[in-house]
Amino acid sequence: MLERDIRPIRQRLRAAGVQRLGVFGSVARGEARRDSDVDVLVTFAPAQRTFDNFMAVSEALEEALHRPVELVTADSLSPYLAPRILHEVQYVDLGG
Repeated sequence: MLERDIRPIRQRLRAAGVQRLGVFGSVARGEARRDSDVDVLVTFAPAQRTFDNFMAVSEALEEALHRPVELVTADSLSPYLAPRILHEVQYVDLGG
């Protein structure tokens, strides 16, 4: 599902500086319901790590996935939750 849904916006994601994108939480575990949000871990190129790019990526993902997206960066993760999230994250091929 995710790879196919993101394919049309890969260029927008790369233009916003996305270097790596992965899902975690219920989607990664195969437990998502129709009303589940999508938890996404994003890594930006250092020079493109801006609020505007963060918001652009969040909006692009919500449009493509037709679901609410909870977008986070690795440095914003709680030190208590980070090990679990980093263990279960499934990275998406951004084709480039």
